[in-house]
Amino acid sequence: MHRLLVIILLCLQMSSAFSQTQYTHDVYFNTDEYVVPTTEENRLLLFISGLHDIEIESIAIYGFCDDVGADSYNMVLSQQRADAIKSIFANNEISESLIRNVDGKGEILLKIVNEKDVLKIRGLNRKVEIIVTEKKPEPEEKVEPASKEIVENPSVPEQIKGDVKVGDKILFKNILFKTGYSTVISESKKTLEEIAKALVERDDIYFTIQGHVCCTKYTRDAVDKRTKKRNLSVARAKYVYDYFAKKGVDKKRMRFIGMRRKFPLGGDPKFDRRVEIVITYVGDNTK
Repeated sequence: MHRLLVIILLCLQMSSAFSQTQYTHDVYFNTDEYVVPTTEENRLLLFISGLHDIEIESIAIYGFCDDVGADSYNMVLSQQRADAIKSIFANNEISESLIRNVDGKGEILLKIVNEKDVLKIRGLNRKVEIIVTEKKPEPEEKVEPASKEIVENPSVPEQIKGDVKVGDKILFKNILFKTGYSTVISESKKTLEEIAKALVERDDIYFTIQGHVCCTKYTRDAVDKRTKKRNLSVARAKYVYDYFAKKGVDKKRMRFIGMRRKFPLGGDPKFDRRVEIVITYVGDNTK
């Protein structure tokens, strides 16, 4: 008996170790429609904004209809509903490579609990189910101490203080933005302040701030969830511009521009939610 209990506990531990956290959300539709109602879109955007701190493994999107209408009609409509949700994800900085399933499942058979609830039940069956699976954390690897001969890449403030020339592009590697917003994550604020301080001290350089977004279709800009405008790359560049100005960088030395999704870096989409500066003029800083 004791041995059986031990085996059961080991199985439960193994199951827990291999399980992955999932986040679910349902979007409801009007009869015979696949356009997402405004209230439902707002609920979905709120759900998407909550995913920015999550390492996503995959996203599954399943469309459904109620039991009214022909089977062939319901299959098409359910697929259109699933496709509509995929488009909203793709236009809000969620990489399409993460969306593994976009399937129309047709109708859900009516389960009558109470005759007066039929219309309500059918309304709940006109939906899209979304399942977001979180990536399992990878086991930590032992890292051998780096050789003293290896020199790490200089930080952004060090690059700014160093030898720069016209045309140089400096990527703000550790300045990461919230998904769908022009504001940086809290962990990036200290680094941004250090960059601003370096730019104040290095007053002989002029530069353009370039804002970028990830995961949008056809190089279109993403939607800024705060303003509802499709100019998120511009808004990110302006956020940094305004921050630098507030910290004492002369506005005459700066300009800002949105680059949309024209220049993805590849790899993790969060690194495409970024800003860079391009040096446009270097004066004589010898005093």
